[in-house]
Amino acid sequence: MTTHYYTATSLDGFIATSDHSLDWLLKQDIDMDGPMAYPGFVESIGALAMGSSTYEWVMRAEQGNWGYEQPTWVFTHRDLEHPAVGEVRFTQADVREVHARMMEAAGSKDLWIVGGGDLAGQFADAGLLDEVWLQYAPVTLGSGAPVLPRPLDLELIEVARNRAFLCGRYRVRKD
Repeated sequence: MTTHYYTATSLDGFIATSDHSLDWLLKQDIDMDGPMAYPGFVESIGALAMGSSTYEWVMRAEQGNWGYEQPTWVFTHRDLEHPAVGEVRFTQADVREVHARMMEAAGSKDLWIVGGGDLAGQFADAGLLDEVWLQYAPVTLGSGAPVLPRPLDLELIEVARNRAFLCGRYRVRKD
């Protein structure tokens, strides 16, 4: 079982604008059946973790509908509305505790840390992050939410081009 951080990033290292917008990303040209694209990736995923900003963006983008079949843990200190359908659990627990629950729920499938570079960094700090998948979009944002706001040593294990995107898959080097 592998714990992945799979996300898109601008060339200057931001996953969202300062106001949490992904409009810049949704305008980019990508082949959803192409290399390292989302549909193929998500088939291998059994459980997800995300931060509250990502959760709120998903709920707005999907107009209140939950788009994931997998059980999801949302890290938040706020009261958020549950979707009408879907297995969403709000938590303030330590990432180690949640990771153990995610592993149980995922069965033989992998885990995905969705959005939120800080959340992915917390999993990395705990030694629980195995891979980082970055889809580099041909745009710069100048500021915003950083892809990973902490030092992390990575080893490139796969690279591909998917239309406008340069895609890289990295193994997290652990001491």
